[in-house]
Amino acid sequence: MQILRTRFKKDIVCEFLPPTRLSRRVIILAHGMPGVPKAKETMEFWSKKGFWVFSPRYRGTWESGGEFLKESPEEDILDVIDGLPKGFVDLWSGKHYTLNAKRLTLYVFGGSFGGPAAILVSRDPRVTKAVAFAPVIDWTAPSKDEPMDKLGAFLPRGFGNAYRFSKKNWTRLSRNEFYSPLKEADTIDGKKLLIFHSKDDGSVSYSRTKKFAEKTDAKLVTLQHGGHFGVSKSIEPRIYKHIKKFLSK
Repeated sequence: MQILRTRFKKDIVCEFLPPTRLSRRVIILAHGMPGVPKAKETMEFWSKKGFWVFSPRYRGTWESGGEFLKESPEEDILDVIDGLPKGFVDLWSGKHYTLNAKRLTLYVFGGSFGGPAAILVSRDPRVTKAVAFAPVIDWTAPSKDEPMDKLGAFLPRGFGNAYRFSKKNWTRLSRNEFYSPLKEADTIDGKKLLIFHSKDDGSVSYSRTKKFAEKTDAKLVTLQHGGHFGVSKSIEPRIYKHIKKFLSK
């Protein structure tokens, strides 16, 4: 299957894949960070299940323009949602697509760094449900494998211009000043949210996720083992069964 490319709001480069059969169901993938974008297998899996699949690059990362973390990253996902009914074009072939927002069933899957995006955009009435995989709930929570100060220093050295951000905004993120499910917990409708997290995750705090799920009444599926993972986890048979049941309710 050929992965297509488009742009939303000029800055946001987004890979997408139409469904293999006529469908009004959409999944937007909010990926983790850092990492090399590689969503082909996940996109193909969900396309074959009858979904439009979109995999955007956050502003200021990889091919997208703009500055990373200048605005809260869930705004990039909302800009993609805004763009679907306005129309978008496959940049290679020039073919135009338009999805009628009023007739869509829209889901957002977010993993790790992208977990807060899925959680926060679930507040938008256009989003039917959201699924989060090992989401960061509290940026101040200790991380054994990826402490924020070390990660912030590593990104420019390890990824160069793939992540373009200011130290000021990284510090704001590290202090939970924005893009924080913890701060917005009172605004989250947990009935729209399914979360997967492993107890042995060394990068993102499982205990924070458990408390957040309890507070918001979100459905939490706890894995005893599995470490840290992202949206690619969605295609594993045991995980897919949970997602399929949740989306069909």
